[in-house]
Amino acid sequence: MPRRPAASPKPDPAALPPVPDVLPPAFEPMEARAVEHLPEDEGWQFEPKWDGFRCLAVRDGDAVELRARSGKPLARYFPEMLAALRELPVTRFVLDGELAVPQGDTLSFDALQARLHPAESRIRRLSRETPSRLILFDCLSVDGAWIGDAPLRARRERLTELFARFGDPPLLRLTPITHDRAEAEAWLDHLGAALDGVVAKRLDEPYQPGERAMLKVKNLRTADCVVGGFRYGTGSGVVGSLLLGLYDAAGRLDHVGFTSAIPAAERAALTRRLEALIAPPGFTGDAPGGPSRWATARSAEWQPLRPELVAEVRYDHATGGRFRHGTTFLRWRPDKPPARCTKDQLQAEARPAVVMGED
Repeated sequence: MPRRPAASPKPDPAALPPVPDVLPPAFEPMEARAVEHLPEDEGWQFEPKWDGFRCLAVRDGDAVELRARSGKPLARYFPEMLAALRELPVTRFVLDGELAVPQGDTLSFDALQARLHPAESRIRRLSRETPSRLILFDCLSVDGAWIGDAPLRARRERLTELFARFGDPPLLRLTPITHDRAEAEAWLDHLGAALDGVVAKRLDEPYQPGERAMLKVKNLRTADCVVGGFRYGTGSGVVGSLLLGLYDAAGRLDHVGFTSAIPAAERAALTRRLEALIAPPGFTGDAPGGPSRWATARSAEWQPLRPELVAEVRYDHATGGRFRHGTTFLRWRPDKPPARCTKDQLQAEARPAVVMGED
């Protein structure tokens, strides 16, 4: 795809509202590929990787668009952000950033997802109760001039200048940056769950739509979990996934996620070990297969276990006391008493003060 967007086709009528002359509907944001370590050579800009919804913010006069990574419109779900962009003193721009929702003393991904709701009345209420923030990290066009072909160094300067022209926008923030790898490593080491990770971008490269031209290092954590149950693999007589639990403050074992990263060579022996422990109830608090619009007949089929096995797993996010994604099995912990596997291991979600630069 050319780096400068070509003339666009007729916009999708579902866009709210479309500004196709500024950014074609098929335009894709630049992506990142996962790596184990931050690059060590010179010429990189490091930024926090925020845990939200990727968003392209486009304004052309009174027309404003919020576009997701997938290209779908987001404006309907974030009316307060639409209004905030319309109130800015600059009327033509294309910005790349991340939508996040502060709630209390955390950044809440649950509150962010709650916006994707069919009821407009609920969206309006949430937009008043928990207004979103747009954390900006790139500028593709300003005052009608496309600058996506310019190197990142120049684009960051324009973004900083543009943000200053905005004044003091209540719902917009400018992401911090560093060119010092040691400082970026300190973000990973010391900010904990306040960051989703760190992104590295070449200072001398242009914006590359749809390309994995950035690098990202995820902020991964570990937790010791009780294996409260398991599921057999599809069409198989051996274990497919382990169901993980953590004890809450009342001593109930809640289902918090799963891991299916079990080496094939170990599944048969592990199945025999698990089958010897089958006994209800397994989980004494929240259990797998409860009411859910995503639940299927198979998702409710699981074998409860006596709470004797402890597994250490690696995870990326914990939201609402649960692992948001599947975890990676690391090792068994026969030295860890199951009763010590409590929810206080889970790191809190990001604090708005870290993200927003506020006290």
